[in-house]
Amino acid sequence: MRIDRRRVLAGAAGLTAASGLGLSAPALAQSQTRVRFMMDWAWQGPQSFVLLALQKGYFREEGIDFQPDRGRGSGAVPVEIAGGNYPMGFADINPTIRFVSERPETGIQAVGVFAHNNALVVVVRADSGINTPKDLEGKTLAAPEVDAGRQLFPAFAKVNNIDASKVNFLSVTADLREPMLFQRRADGITGFITSTGPSLERLGMSQAQQRNFRYRDFGVPFYSSSVLTSKAYADQNPAVVRGVLKAMVRGYRDAIANPDEAIAALARHEQLTDVPTERGRWLLTIAELIDTPAVRAQGLAGIDMARMQRSIVMVEEAFGRTPRLQAADLYRGEFMPQGAESRVFPVSS
Repeated sequence: MRIDRRRVLAGAAGLTAASGLGLSAPALAQSQTRVRFMMDWAWQGPQSFVLLALQKGYFREEGIDFQPDRGRGSGAVPVEIAGGNYPMGFADINPTIRFVSERPETGIQAVGVFAHNNALVVVVRADSGINTPKDLEGKTLAAPEVDAGRQLFPAFAKVNNIDASKVNFLSVTADLREPMLFQRRADGITGFITSTGPSLERLGMSQAQQRNFRYRDFGVPFYSSSVLTSKAYADQNPAVVRGVLKAMVRGYRDAIANPDEAIAALARHEQLTDVPTERGRWLLTIAELIDTPAVRAQGLAGIDMARMQRSIVMVEEAFGRTPRLQAADLYRGEFMPQGAESRVFPVSS
């Protein structure tokens, strides 16, 4: 029989909380709303804040029995939510834009944006002779089909005058993506820079041996990691959605303030965690995706809806669709903590 450590730890924490409040464990359990939650990727440094919030009891304090599962790519998350397998999830918002544009009847929406810069990247070898995005024509890139970098490559290609039909994509599983580049079995890979860079370094390819084409440096100013749900679920369960977001923001704030605590939470959940690699991955995430002037000034809730609309149009046009989706229909900010509660960095004096 397989023992789920996460459930054991959660159960023990629940018993402790119940005894502290003078409640029986069954009584406390009945007050909790179970939420299955799909992450964007494997349990790595950038996902550690969710585990930290879970282990510190933040979801339980909101009356939520939070059940997070690892993901296999941002593109899969809106599909799973639309299919009824998960009520909520965490994913790059841009594959969701494409999905909602193609299937507006699903009512998938973002209710919180946690990365105000995007992590999308094409990575090649520094000695490959691929010096500009245009040089990707005639080359082969490896990535899972649900990888956000792969799904949004047409937007990157359009802005940079790349003939996307001349770029061949090789479908691989997530665990084979970086090895394909390291072993020279592909000319490049797409993905999140927070995943690709540290993973390649771990295989033995230093940063100096990598050339990164960050989408945001080449005319693609997207937002990124977001919490997704359906309009129907949010309308029917507003307190649950608010509770999930509040707990996640608290975990985010703690993980930014104390990266070692976050990676310790990750290591407790994933015993094979390479602590130095994942700590570096999380620090890279903070520097590349989270620490922006807007987030410093306004917190995570400070979304520029005009920028969101430009991103939507860019995605729709890249996939040959007439722009129709409106930012107000895609993003609903009323569920996010506001003001000081949405800040994840100390206020500058």
